Amino acid sequence: MQTISLGSTGIVAQINGFGALPIQRDDKDTAVRLLRKAYEHGINYYDTARGYTDSEEKIGLAFGDMGIRDRIYIATKTHAGDVAGFWRDLETSLRMLRTDYIDVYQFHNPKQVYRPGDGTGMYEAMLEAKAKGMVRHIGFTNHSLERAAECITSGLYETLQFPFSYLSGAPEMELVRRCREANMGFIAMKGLAGGLITNSAAAYAAIAEAGTVLAIWGVQRESELDEFLSYIDAPPVMTDALRAVIEADRKELSGDFCRGCGYCMPCTVGIDISTAARMSQLIRRAPSAPWLSEAQQANMRKIEECVECGACASRCPYGLDTPRLLKKCYEDYKKILSGEVSVT
Repeated sequence: MQTISLGSTGIVAQINGFGALPIQRDDKDTAVRLLRKAYEHGINYYDTARGYTDSEEKIGLAFGDMGIRDRIYIATKTHAGDVAGFWRDLETSLRMLRTDYIDVYQFHNPKQVYRPGDGTGMYEAMLEAKAKGMVRHIGFTNHSLERAAECITSGLYETLQFPFSYLSGAPEMELVRRCREANMGFIAMKGLAGGLITNSAAAYAAIAEAGTVLAIWGVQRESELDEFLSYIDAPPVMTDALRAVIEADRKELSGDFCRGCGYCMPCTVGIDISTAARMSQLIRRAPSAPWLSEAQQANMRKIEECVECGACASRCPYGLDTPRLLKKCYEDYKKILSGEVSVT
């Protein structure tokens, strides 16, 4: 079993973390079954957030009465922008998770790196929560390279959670290196690039090569969980064949592409941007009938209503020209619907 020591926290986690955002789309019985199966097969790190609707509640239902709290690590997040919201989120998370402490409590994609004395009181609230034993370690999540780098430089945080996959470039690798030098835990989200990476063995092997990265894989279906559980006893290692897969994907997905983080939302005219702006890649890399369903066709037609207000582009942490991507994907989608282009 491959494990990761998460910086200075003392946390030693199985390299496969359980990303609990997708279980908000499962019914409670399914979610509880998946979570318990993950634990029974060796996964001990679970990542959620107050903003993931009922994800925390489902983790609480799964583990709250099992008597295993000292054998698992639970990380959650607050998106609150003020101290009152911070305490409200923390108390709600503890209640939903059915625990009296959070192992890693993270500021959830804030627009600044909170520091003592910055006037917000947010970091002071986090320190108070830690002093009270409600929080054990302080973390920071973001999609901005600039803020992630500032977080490391500050020396105030024990973990950084950031998008990282084999589609990442030199700047992301530099973040990993700097975290390692600072004895700071690095947690990789979006290891499958929001669904654009379809070879999980290659994704696993590439992240394992980084050496000090804990990956949290989003799990919604049992087949997805089984895939990563199989890697506990037989972890994929980098081979020439996997390197060829990675190089082909990097070539295909080079340049601008939507990572599906969703921070561009909501759209002023109701477009599901995080799906529509990736449709060209999704439908080609993982052909599936649902991409051509009436619901998806209706969502893609809504692109015709785009008023190019620029709100989505202004919120994109990757600086994408989102309206342009939407129009490009829509034209491609219409060609697929008409049969002009085949993806099978």
